[in-house]
Amino acid sequence: MAAVRGEPAEACVGQVVLPGDVLLLPAHPDEDGERLQLGAGAAPRGRLLCGPGLRRCEAGLLVTKCGLLRHRQAGGGAAAGGAYWVDSQQKRYVPVKGDHVIGIVTGKAGDVFKLDVGGSEQASLSYLAFEGATKRNRPNVQVGDLIYGQFLVANKDMEPEMVCIDSSGRSSGMGIIGQDGFLFKVSLGLIRKLLAPKCEIIQELSQLYPFELVLGMNGRIWVKAKTIQQTLIIVNILEACEHMTAEQRKQVLAKFSGN
Repeated sequence: MAAVRGEPAEACVGQVVLPGDVLLLPAHPDEDGERLQLGAGAAPRGRLLCGPGLRRCEAGLLVTKCGLLRHRQAGGGAAAGGAYWVDSQQKRYVPVKGDHVIGIVTGKAGDVFKLDVGGSEQASLSYLAFEGATKRNRPNVQVGDLIYGQFLVANKDMEPEMVCIDSSGRSSGMGIIGQDGFLFKVSLGLIRKLLAPKCEIIQELSQLYPFELVLGMNGRIWVKAKTIQQTLIIVNILEACEHMTAEQRKQVLAKFSGN
């Protein structure tokens, strides 16, 4: 029996959890938040989200992947909200609803584009899922183009569906990525590190060269600098960052900054 089986989820944050472990959550009579709060001093409790690597069970959360347990506090000062997930070093990407990914257009079937997103099956993207797109004003999407979008539908029983607009109908930076630039693949763990707020790696690289960067949760990165040489330097540094310490990374950046 694992050491963390049946332990409170708060006590296991940052520790290694194994499939089959049960993480206990604080008991709340209004777990789903459906009861009406009549008291003036009763503050609404934040909703708890169950992220990748975890599944709901009667006791609380059931671990389905091996990795480190992570927790993010809810905004607005909610005491019991936020999200739990398992940070694992898996190689194959599993589509998750809301994830922003980089897809490669592989074909067109009627009014739907088919995209390779690195998962077990291709994702679909409607031509109307672009900002300002209509039946007359269709986006110019060709086979081989790179698309940055997010998953609207992603579960094991349905084909993944992508969109390039947010809930307000705006692109918000999503859409067709420029023809120039370099696309490469890294581990999912490195992507999560690069997408962290105030990532030191991105801040240090931005002082080296000016460049454009698109990060996909499916492990794909698109980068473009002023010259091909600068682009390849940034690509090599990003690929090596996963296995370098902060001091080693600073030494490498100092060597290139002198050129």
